Amino acid sequence: MTRRILVLNGPNLNLLGTREPELYGSATLADVEELAERTAADLGFDTRAVQSNGEGAIVDAIHAAREDCAAIVINAGAYTHTSVAIRDALAAVELPFAEVHVTNVHAREPFRHHSYLSDLAECVIVGAGIDGYAFAVRRLARIVG
Repeated sequence: MTRRILVLNGPNLNLLGTREPELYGSATLADVEELAERTAADLGFDTRAVQSNGEGAIVDAIHAAREDCAAIVINAGAYTHTSVAIRDALAAVELPFAEVHVTNVHAREPFRHHSYLSDLAECVIVGAGIDGYAFAVRRLARIVG
């Protein structure tokens, strides 16, 4: 069994640390990836981090995870609320996944309240800042053993 977790970030998450810091904080995408990697290592897993602003590249990364990952941590960003393609890819690969959002999407604009991913996810973590990635890694590591 593979001991790798894909950490997948969608559009605009490459701007963490500079994008709306009053909402998203000062942590960068590099900080997110390092936190996930360190958390996974403590549990005997490694990570592969992918970020893309393009829906197709995210779908491709999900498909590729089937080859060498046991689980997926995904922050699909705005695609969470719009992408049936990402939902279908996650369903098709049949890997457990955790949906993560840095902010509390339920305290934001109404269009952010719906997720196309949540009902398939092992867990959904919102509003915990970048700590949500560590929580997600721990939960998935427990699920996949």
